[in-house]
Amino acid sequence: MSSQLCDLSAIDLVHLYKSGEASPVEATQSVLDRVSLLQKKYNAFCLVDEEKALRDAQASEKRWQNKEAIGLLDGVPSTIKDLMLSKGWATLKGSRTTDPNQSWHEDAPSVARMREQGVVFVGKTTTPEFGWKGVTDSPLTGSTRNPWNPELTPGGSSGGAAVAAALGMGHLNIGSDGGGSIRMPAGFCGIFGLKATFGLVPAYPQTVMGTLSHQGPMTRTVRDAARMLSIISQPDPRDWYAAPYRPIDYEQDLDQGIKNVKIAFSPSLGYAKVDPQVAEKVRQAVGLFEQLGAKVTEIDPPISDPIEDMITLWSVGLAVLVNETPKEKQALMDAPLRELAELGSQVSSIELRKSEKARDQLAVAITLFLQDYDFLITPQLPLTAFEANNEVPPNSGMKRWWEWSPFTYPFNLTQHPAATVPCGFTKEHLPLSMQIVGSRFDEANLLRLCHAFEMAEPFKMPTIEQQ
Repeated sequence: MSSQLCDLSAIDLVHLYKSGEASPVEATQSVLDRVSLLQKKYNAFCLVDEEKALRDAQASEKRWQNKEAIGLLDGVPSTIKDLMLSKGWATLKGSRTTDPNQSWHEDAPSVARMREQGVVFVGKTTTPEFGWKGVTDSPLTGSTRNPWNPELTPGGSSGGAAVAAALGMGHLNIGSDGGGSIRMPAGFCGIFGLKATFGLVPAYPQTVMGTLSHQGPMTRTVRDAARMLSIISQPDPRDWYAAPYRPIDYEQDLDQGIKNVKIAFSPSLGYAKVDPQVAEKVRQAVGLFEQLGAKVTEIDPPISDPIEDMITLWSVGLAVLVNETPKEKQALMDAPLRELAELGSQVSSIELRKSEKARDQLAVAITLFLQDYDFLITPQLPLTAFEANNEVPPNSGMKRWWEWSPFTYPFNLTQHPAATVPCGFTKEHLPLSMQIVGSRFDEANLLRLCHAFEMAEPFKMPTIEQQ
């Protein structure tokens, strides 16, 4: 059985631990074997610590044997995106400018909460430099590849986490999302990802993107994500942006059904151009919600494309990042990152405040729109994965990642929760997804809707050909 454990859900693993049919050591070894088989090809990890993972798994195994499990996730193999602090491991953030020779003595809040539950961290997943773009390659760690076709990108910036989830190299994967960085790779890789409401999952230290940056789970199943969210949303005093803690069990109501739920379906948000295959599959998925009892209205929210304000806020954040980097190291940074930072350095305080004001107006518009509907559904992305080592699809005429991700960044600006839900494949057998947006702090109902779809159309992961 141990060779199959890496493909099970985290919830199933815990049940097997309880019954004694499997152990954390077997599960961790199964994951490590999968990493050993596939890491060279897909490059999902920038760090793997087999010795520590097995040591932690052995400790978990003893706890289960003694009926002393310390949490809901004890012994579940998990990963950390390499933008988040992790005790004992360097957090290089995909950058050659980060000095690995320093004291790594602190866990980020989500890492700390999961470690308290006894999870087994197997390593850290790849990210573009400082998470600045929507694909995953960096001067430090090279190119990460798509689990459905290694010639293609997995998306980013949580690309390594998405690949780990899809290929059975980590059951629970911590991601972050400043403009789509959980949702884009989840969409390209065919997994479930949730950008939680800003402030629900404590973060420390805050990134230079400030209140654009959210965190959340990246998993194979909605139920795994719900349990993970119940853990990582627990409070941490280091995050002064954090919302007041509410002890919610996000698994509790997953099976309650969605009868009479009111869904707004916007095929384009009123401005995006969508590949016909993507548009058709998303429309079919929305139709399934109607069959499940939901009430669907096709309508666009009253907004225009906020891309110019996103560019302003993003480039200013990068300008702060570069400015904080010693001048002698700046040449080591990704050249397009420095180019955007230069753009940001030229933004005046008045221009910045105008974009912040426009952001406020956008957030109010979406919040009021969701007074009339329980959820908003859009395509997750207007296209499927393209060739690796490109920030944009080749020969598309685009220059920057946000041009091909028109559905993601609006909801970083508004801070609403948004989930990536796999909903089919193209004729080229590439996954595609819909995005489901909920009201702020309504993750319990959002997860319930996602779970209802998954139960009707179970998610499919890549087939692993053992060699």
